[in-house]
Amino acid sequence: MRIILLGPPGAGKGTVAELLTVRHGIKQISTGDILRSEVKNGTELGTAAEGYMRRGELVPDSLILKIMENRFLEEDCRKGFILDGFPRTILQAQSLKTILAGLSMKIDAVVNLEASDDLILRRLTSRRTCSNPGCQAIYNIYTKPPKVEGICDRCGSPTIQRDDETPEAIRQRLATYQEKTAPLIDYYKNDPAFLSIPSLTPEPVADEIARLVSERSR
Repeated sequence: MRIILLGPPGAGKGTVAELLTVRHGIKQISTGDILRSEVKNGTELGTAAEGYMRRGELVPDSLILKIMENRFLEEDCRKGFILDGFPRTILQAQSLKTILAGLSMKIDAVVNLEASDDLILRRLTSRRTCSNPGCQAIYNIYTKPPKVEGICDRCGSPTIQRDDETPEAIRQRLATYQEKTAPLIDYYKNDPAFLSIPSLTPEPVADEIARLVSERSR
């Protein structure tokens, strides 16, 4: 099962991907998580990407594409994978198609998660992330707070509000999404693998995706 999750930042792609990963044993590949880890570890890629990420801008394709092909070949992707945050541009989508064809792979579903700007602002400004790069558990101060305020349940590290989840950065991210990423919906909408689902509650969304992919594979 190979799935692309589309939708604006805060639409719930990460949560839906986590549910699908747990229930179906497929690997979530989040370019955002990979890049944040690279930044934290001070790698060459992380240093190059850090400025773009802090401004809420898209990291250039030349940096993203370097990590993707090798990632698909890793052992934990054999059962399939979920792409969360990639592709973000039509050029990336075209490059992804080329990469997968070269690896004799295909995408089973391209899922657009629909969410309003108001819902996204509420979700992201209330989100907190574990500061430990080896954990990075995600919380929400309204719907999923840690047991001890400001402390991660999993590893005991402080939780933080990321620089790209302030109201100002979120508005910039939404503007960037509308300009550069939303056109992907038009690119994919005539693809037989395309689905568009309102992203209100993650568990029913994950169940619906799995059901539809299963039906199409019969």
